[in-house]
Amino acid sequence: MAVTVPHDQWTLARTALKETGDRFADLVTGASDPGAMATKEWTVAETAAHVVVISRLYTAMVRADGSPPPIGGLEAAFAPVTIENIGLFNDLSLERFPERVPRVLAARLRDDIAEILRITADADPATPVPWLGGSIVPIGGLLAHLVNEMLLHGWDIASAAGSRWPIPAPHAALFFNLFLLGMLAHDTGRLLTRPGPLSPRRIAIRFHSRHTIPATLVVQHGDVTAEPPGPAPDAHVAFAPATLNLMLFGRISRPRAILTGGLTAWGRRPWLLPEFLRTVRVPTIPYARGSAAEAH
Repeated sequence: MAVTVPHDQWTLARTALKETGDRFADLVTGASDPGAMATKEWTVAETAAHVVVISRLYTAMVRADGSPPPIGGLEAAFAPVTIENIGLFNDLSLERFPERVPRVLAARLRDDIAEILRITADADPATPVPWLGGSIVPIGGLLAHLVNEMLLHGWDIASAAGSRWPIPAPHAALFFNLFLLGMLAHDTGRLLTRPGPLSPRRIAIRFHSRHTIPATLVVQHGDVTAEPPGPAPDAHVAFAPATLNLMLFGRISRPRAILTGGLTAWGRRPWLLPEFLRTVRVPTIPYARGSAAEAH
């Protein structure tokens, strides 16, 4: 598929980044106990710091002026990252970024987002940017990824606190439209590399949502590609974008996604979906389960 970023999606990504950033900053500063566990590994403050690490790095990426990275010691760790070892990169980044005061983190996130929006105001959203593991994503994909990080980790913090955290479907869909399809159209590098034998079987899954760009994702020999919808895919998946993202990132289980109506599969060979998902993987962080946050 060609690397394009529709104007309406770019406008939405910019709006979503500002709106979600403000919501996330308010959530962090309003947390009654920053030391409470938001995931099984990270406190509320550490979770917020993780998001700010990303906003700091993305500010430098979109600036692309050769200035030193905002968090020292991470540049050498970018290239070796894969889905299998990204946890080590996250640990290193939190070690190199020790700030944990919620109001400071919230202010820095707001500043980073304002700077990203300023720098990219006249940018071509399809411009390629080097990312983790030798992968390449468009600038529009960077903004979509940061939106998704805030939506997911906002879910973690809100769930731990027993508060609501709506995830608007158009905002959640940016991850599929701009980040995932954008990376697949450019280069996944070594990011999806996993140990073990690679199946030569071609599996094509057609994804359906009224919020996303029509696409068929294909896996074969460990590679993932995106194609325009074609005839006779192995399976069809209809999904609510928030539900798909929460499932892919391990926040909800596949049975829950199906039972709540956020995910439906059918077609010639829907039993191939588990094999497909073993290749099309995203980083997951063990999280503290909660039920108050909600997906729309």
